[in-house]
Amino acid sequence: MTNELVYTGAVELATLLRSREISALEVLEAHLDQIHRLNPLVNAIVTLDEEGAREAAAAADRKLAAGEPIGPLHGLPIAFKDTALTAGLRTTFGHPRTKDFVPAVNDFHVQRILDAGAIRLGKTNVPEHAAGSHTFNRVFGVTRNPYDPNKSAGGSSGGAAAALASGFQPIADGSDMGGSLRNPASFCNVVGLRPTPGRVPNTDGTNAFFPLGVAGPMGRTAADAALLFSVMAGPAAADPFSVFPPSSALPAGEPRPGDFAGLRIAFAPTLGGRIPVERAVLDVIEAQARALAEVGADVELACPDLDGADEAFRVLRAAAFDAAWGEDLAADPELFNHFLAGNIREGGALTGRDVFRAEEAMTRLIRRAAEFFEQYDLVIAPASQVAPFDAGIEFPTDIEGHPLETYLDWMRAPYLFTPLGLPALSVPAGFTPAGLPVGLQMVGARGSDARLLRLASAFEKLSPCSSLRPQGVVVR
Repeated sequence: MTNELVYTGAVELATLLRSREISALEVLEAHLDQIHRLNPLVNAIVTLDEEGAREAAAAADRKLAAGEPIGPLHGLPIAFKDTALTAGLRTTFGHPRTKDFVPAVNDFHVQRILDAGAIRLGKTNVPEHAAGSHTFNRVFGVTRNPYDPNKSAGGSSGGAAAALASGFQPIADGSDMGGSLRNPASFCNVVGLRPTPGRVPNTDGTNAFFPLGVAGPMGRTAADAALLFSVMAGPAAADPFSVFPPSSALPAGEPRPGDFAGLRIAFAPTLGGRIPVERAVLDVIEAQARALAEVGADVELACPDLDGADEAFRVLRAAAFDAAWGEDLAADPELFNHFLAGNIREGGALTGRDVFRAEEAMTRLIRRAAEFFEQYDLVIAPASQVAPFDAGIEFPTDIEGHPLETYLDWMRAPYLFTPLGLPALSVPAGFTPAGLPVGLQMVGARGSDARLLRLASAFEKLSPCSSLRPQGVVVR
């Protein structure tokens, strides 16, 4: 039998912990039991620090009992993405070369989360160097979908999403360049927010001016993701993009479907005809568009200008990969998996002019998006073009008769929005006839992250499928 604590929301758990109705050790032990029972089937947690977590949980209980100040994440267990540096705890990046690497420092967002009182549990699985939206690597193997272990959990934050859905932890961190928070959230029926670049400061990477990759929160609900986001977000002097004007005032009170009344919503089921989408996914997304119209939203077919987004994304991504690993690949052509090696080589063939023109294209896209959001309040679209696919393949090769040549081709639904510099999230929207989760991608104006989370929370009241637990791993 499942201990109900593992499916209690992070917001409620935090309240129970602060009131001392439950202890951090009780919460931790419930999640550890769930991990021991189900992780062998899912393979979401790849490093587990039970002793360290118990020590931290006991210290958290003593701190509360002594009346000392506690943080908003007090006592909540979290396993960090295995690309995030965790001091004293193995961080492999899903690569054999670094399978035993133990960093001496925490990444900036990791430190913020721990400072807020969270209990470090371990690490969640990733694709090799987080490249791709299907989580498998040569160190730990494949992470499986809790709703059907024969299917992919998505990626690159696939371990994080699967851990949430399986009840291994109530919150999770992730990162997103081309959909790595949004895609696995869609596949695992959880919420994943790609923040506006700068909202969660980038003070760890070597290039503070690279805006494609961001860290962000995940939760089983938008409220839980918002709780984690409140800790991860906030300015830092080391990130030139981390200063924002105050968010516009939001309506007070509990989010509700009526929050959509009067909103101008652009519905982009195929991103203006730019992408193929599985019919089963479209059926879910189209039904939700109709539901939003029924509660008073003004929903019309429209899409931001995405012309040039594909090339800009691929050029800047490949250039970043070459800068990071080009010399390593040249020294050892077998070091990386074949599709990551291909991306690195593509980056090596680029010129400075290519990169500069990609940045110019991104500038134009950002400016056009600003104009678009003068007319619309929200964009809704698929978070993924496909439902979770066979975990034994590298990537889908066909969508509704449209052949896909590379492992990036099926990821366009999230990554075409990346160069626009907008916040975007995936919120549970429904299930295919086969019982596989489908996420609705919601995209807002630059800097509207908090408003986007509130709308996602209101959407959950309209479509409460986030409460449906997975049966694929016999979660009862």
